[in-house]
Amino acid sequence: MSLAQLLRTKPPGQLISEAESSAHQLKKSLTALDLIAFGVGATIGSGIFALTGTAAAGQATVHQDIMSTPIINFLLHSSLGRDGAGPAIVISFLIAALACGFAAMCYAELAAMIPVSGSAYTFAYAALGELVAWIIGWDLILEYAVGNIAVAVSWSDYFQNVLTGITGYKMPLWLACDPHTAMVRLEALKSDPNVANMYSSMDLPTVGGIALAMNVPALLIVLLITYVLVVGVQESSWVNTVAVIIKTGVVIFFVLFGMAYVHPENWQPFAPTGFAGIMGGAAIVFFSFIGFDAVSSTAEETKNPQRDMPIGMLGSLAICTVLYAAVSLVLTGILPYQTYANDAAPVATAIAATKQPWAHIFVSIGALAGMTSVLLVFQLGQPRIFMAMSRDGLLPKMFSNLHPKYKTPFVPTILTGMLVGFAALFIDIGFAAELTNIGTLAAFIIVCGGVLILRKTDPDHVRPFKCPLVPIIPWAGIISCFVLMLSLPINTWVRFFVWMGIGALLYWLYGFRHSKLSASQRT
Repeated sequence: MSLAQLLRTKPPGQLISEAESSAHQLKKSLTALDLIAFGVGATIGSGIFALTGTAAAGQATVHQDIMSTPIINFLLHSSLGRDGAGPAIVISFLIAALACGFAAMCYAELAAMIPVSGSAYTFAYAALGELVAWIIGWDLILEYAVGNIAVAVSWSDYFQNVLTGITGYKMPLWLACDPHTAMVRLEALKSDPNVANMYSSMDLPTVGGIALAMNVPALLIVLLITYVLVVGVQESSWVNTVAVIIKTGVVIFFVLFGMAYVHPENWQPFAPTGFAGIMGGAAIVFFSFIGFDAVSSTAEETKNPQRDMPIGMLGSLAICTVLYAAVSLVLTGILPYQTYANDAAPVATAIAATKQPWAHIFVSIGALAGMTSVLLVFQLGQPRIFMAMSRDGLLPKMFSNLHPKYKTPFVPTILTGMLVGFAALFIDIGFAAELTNIGTLAAFIIVCGGVLILRKTDPDHVRPFKCPLVPIIPWAGIISCFVLMLSLPINTWVRFFVWMGIGALLYWLYGFRHSKLSASQRT
């Protein structure tokens, strides 16, 4: 295994011709409006409805009793304690959006130049070589799957709030959440009797002396999304578009309605922890802006990718940035930012403070729509990365087989749905959320670097959309994403390198030996 073999690249023209083969060609049905809806669908969800509060309030250091050695302190301290941005969270969103904007223009050039499924994986294969492509594809698999576990768990909580608010029905605790959360809420019952009012029963059945609890709503929504995606991407697009219209309308309603309840004194001090808090907030909310990454994975199913991909990615990013800034200002204006510490539903908390029950239910429904569309878009992008890697021989052939009727990659779609749904039954949102944005930031850096490299190695290839101000914009994307990576906890870096090591081992055991590019170069 030589360095040249590891860094072998696949020319853009070859990537396109392989994707257009009749055996693997996907149905082209998406327009620029569909792509913007997908981008907004992926972006507005976990960021506004779940991450905004914790990014503003910060996270206090806990579990001091286990931090008894220098090594444990080194590994855990930065992840257990994080300064809040306060009302300056609006600046955190703008910084994250700026970094994403640089990357989005590079994505747009490569997506228009290479309109093939696979997103950053495919772009890395064309510019940086097979090993780097595998590493990015491997990390995107983890990122999308773990991200959807967290979103599914959050969806379950919002669903139960809406269900109880409209019908009065309450689920028993053991069917409503994972084992860890169930035990936490049982413990909370000792100090707050109102916890019991959230469920019809606080009793947990036992199996072999072990308490049993599972998040059934999280499983059911993932299975439903999986079915929709197997039926077809056009049908998925309609479902997503409806969800985007609902939640965007609710977000706008929250901003307009909440403005009447804003207390400007809550914005003082504006940046209580200074630049460190702002950057820490930007690193946390960055996940909320990666919708255009999922959009790029649908390039092959877009009617006019050269024109529509840049519109879809940049348009969705611009819309979401404006909405995020407005929501974060209203959110921190209604209640002091400290109120949202460890709050997974800050928008619901803020609207509840207005003492308008109808508004609370209305906004919760919008949050539910938001979570649904995030699940849809990420479950859409994940199997297409599997498919792209399978086409190249780096994963087994079954992952690129299309459904005979619906022409969708049904094997990876079903497999992803089963894994995410089963994990969501038993994993709490805090555990899932610990696997943060470092893989996405690494992918963005590689995409920006890919533009620089392909401008030199393949300057004559047709570029329907060109990233402006090259090399300034790509380098700005590389530097800004790396700075955000440095703002992440040290144990996130440890997790990243461990996961990459596992991926490198699998590449050596299977991908390197079955690579179609390697086989073609040997003949």
